[in-house]
Amino acid sequence: MRITVLSLFPEILKGFFESSIMAKAVERGLMSYKLVNIRDYATDKHHKCDDLVFGGGAGMLMLPGPLSLALQAAGAGGDGAAPGARTVYVTPSGRLFNQEMAADLSREAELVIICGRYEGVDQRVIDRYVTDEISVGDYVLSSGEIAALVLVDAVYRLVPDVISGESLLEESFAPAAEGREGALLEYPQYTRPAIYDNLRVPEVLTSGHHANIARWRLRESLKKTLAYRPELLAADGLPGEIRKLIREIITEGGDDEPNTEDPGAADQGRSAWL
Repeated sequence: MRITVLSLFPEILKGFFESSIMAKAVERGLMSYKLVNIRDYATDKHHKCDDLVFGGGAGMLMLPGPLSLALQAAGAGGDGAAPGARTVYVTPSGRLFNQEMAADLSREAELVIICGRYEGVDQRVIDRYVTDEISVGDYVLSSGEIAALVLVDAVYRLVPDVISGESLLEESFAPAAEGREGALLEYPQYTRPAIYDNLRVPEVLTSGHHANIARWRLRESLKKTLAYRPELLAADGLPGEIRKLIREIITEGGDDEPNTEDPGAADQGRSAWL
């Protein structure tokens, strides 16, 4: 996969692509990247890339001219040409990013990503070049570069052979596989020493009994999902074993009950699972 990121501040991005797993993926030829400074495509002597918003209001907007030239150089489609590389604009007003979208983007041979700044990007650029408007969460960042890195990190690790398939198998939001539910939050994990600061690793994990370990992990995943993301568990179609475990967890009560700001919704959810 090739990733091209367009930014007014590419130095913010540079360290990520030159470090850790990404650097190894590039070295192995699994990934390639290019960081484009949008200012290089400004045509005035001051390299101006923003101006006031038509209609008034606070803030500045990125100019369409320099960004359009940068997108054309990056291979994005436009001007009636054949469709170019899939082009993502990270913006708070886009579709909410999730693991399914990350998996979809990871299958592309090439991605172009636009980092917004100020009040964002002129809509005409979005209409002509952008294929996907994506939000990384229900909050606003001053730096489109940070949002772009969130997206890149979620996507590139799913490219085949960047990370071993076994490591991806039981992560939070991983798709369902044989013998395991999908879309659950990942269970707690522990390492040596077995006793740390008078806190002991759950005995089942040191028992060597693989079936019991698998059941414990599934149960802990369900507990965490019920507590933090109960909407991920739809009662309809759940296997009998899963429904049984959920009933056990809810019956125990305490901190294992769904943690939601809407008690009524939580009660309805518990009724559905029971």
